[in-house]
Amino acid sequence: MDQDAIDIDTAAIPSLADIQHWTGVIGRAQQMLMTHALTSWDPAQAQQLMSRMTDASSLPPAASPGAMVDQGMKLWQQGMDFWLGMAGMGGNAASASEARPDRRFADAAWRDNPLFAFIRQSYEAIATQLEQAVDRIDGLDPEQKAQLRFTTRGFVDAMSPSNFALTNPAVLRKTIETRGENLLKGLEHMLADLDKGQLTHTDSEAFEVGRNIATTPGKVIHETPLYQLIQYAPTTDKVLAVPLVIFPPWINRFYILDLNPKKSFVAWAVAQGLSVFMVSWKSADASMADIAWDDYVAAQIDAIDTIRDTLSVDAVHAIGYCVSGTTLAATLALLAARGEADKVKSATFFTAQVDFELAGDLALMTGTEHLKLIESMETDGYFDGRYMAATFNALRGRDLIWNYVVSNYLLGEDYPAFDLLHWNGDTTNLPAKWHRGYLTDLYRDNKLVVPGKMAVDGTPIDLRKITTPAYIQAGREDHIAPPESVWRMMDHLSGPKHFTLAGSGHIAGVVNHPEANKYQYWTNDDPDVASLDDFVAGAEERPGSWWPDWLDWIREQDYVEVAAKGARIPGKGKKKAIEDAPGRYVTTR
Repeated sequence: MDQDAIDIDTAAIPSLADIQHWTGVIGRAQQMLMTHALTSWDPAQAQQLMSRMTDASSLPPAASPGAMVDQGMKLWQQGMDFWLGMAGMGGNAASASEARPDRRFADAAWRDNPLFAFIRQSYEAIATQLEQAVDRIDGLDPEQKAQLRFTTRGFVDAMSPSNFALTNPAVLRKTIETRGENLLKGLEHMLADLDKGQLTHTDSEAFEVGRNIATTPGKVIHETPLYQLIQYAPTTDKVLAVPLVIFPPWINRFYILDLNPKKSFVAWAVAQGLSVFMVSWKSADASMADIAWDDYVAAQIDAIDTIRDTLSVDAVHAIGYCVSGTTLAATLALLAARGEADKVKSATFFTAQVDFELAGDLALMTGTEHLKLIESMETDGYFDGRYMAATFNALRGRDLIWNYVVSNYLLGEDYPAFDLLHWNGDTTNLPAKWHRGYLTDLYRDNKLVVPGKMAVDGTPIDLRKITTPAYIQAGREDHIAPPESVWRMMDHLSGPKHFTLAGSGHIAGVVNHPEANKYQYWTNDDPDVASLDDFVAGAEERPGSWWPDWLDWIREQDYVEVAAKGARIPGKGKKKAIEDAPGRYVTTR
């Protein structure tokens, strides 16, 4: 049926057939809900949930009476502005809405239909006042205010009228068009997500690791209980003498850097003449209950030494992404303390932090109550990766939660085939001991930047002792590792440093193949730049990917090349092939 022919404003007396049909729809929905409840209902969990929901201590503090009156007056004034505008008597509500484009309200009915325009205007007015009210509350320290601001923003996003079937014109239109089948299909999606404990973003059957993602040819040549080491096959006659090892975050699967040939950093680096090695971390299980940060540092050193021995080279280039970048900094500090800093020729940091003072919204999740909640979710010594995925989704709830609630549950749309979203939902478990230590020692207490405050393998470490040349990349719109936080690394490392600010965020800002011709990046060669603001003020904007800039920098560190033969072929050196890339660990749950 032509979508334009469906008028959600037209009221008609339902026929007997209509009544029978909608009664049947309701009955099918009830049957689905009852079946799901009978197979999954846990009274103990329900009681625990109700207790948390009714705990008064979890409610935000109220604003002062004066602030509440002021808020009410502003809300009333905004409502009057809207109605005067609708009556053609002035007011500024319409212009205010148009000044804030919002894809949740892209449907024309939010603008042209008086009822839905009123719903939208009312929501926007209330949302604005709720968010502004947080800043008017007295007596809160900055951390408490930031936590309340984050919670309020999440509540406001959740209560958007676009998230509810009866107040979303697109959903109503789709319901009329499909005679309710969209709601039944959406209910089926919702119940399936409840069963697996995770919001689905993409078609789970569209991708398979090793078949159409993570397909760059290579071999697993080394394996420990914590990681596998992949060596990729060269595609050039000569390669740089100094090999490259990549440490991806163990919070996610490594193949974010090897999604497909058109996005793969791994395949691109191999094509540029680099001998590339990748660490594939094992998803935590009960056997890893005692794994701590020291073990990940030891694993990085083990990988470095394994590559050096396999290829008979003195040093490697190293990349650390996110939490593995933080760990790489600790690794470099430990090597420096041991007099072994020359094992690493250069270090590259993808969106990594060492100073967590400006770490953003994730730092709000290190309070006492939140840490108790995390501990209560631990099972057999590990933390279920689905909870971590939910945390990251909550940081961008509007885009990664509610957008999919509407499309998946209310509109009943088919899941898209999107490799990046598939990776985002491919969760990994975390060792509970490491997870708690990371949140408390780094995010909460910020110990890493205090010389000697932290020790690895019994050795106190000091980031100021790191003189290894460093390439530091940040994402301009990164909400996980904010650029101002990443910049702090420039203040703590002592060697030559090159800072690059990439367009987009934590993932797209990193995974930006040059052939995609997307985004941009900024560089500033002024050696006297002392802050991110100064860097931006004098930066040169360059179109496209920053990868070629990084490659030029790598070649500046050491341009010597060798023939791509012998040990440069996976499995042909001292380390024999264990299995084909991408290996078993990347598929281990």
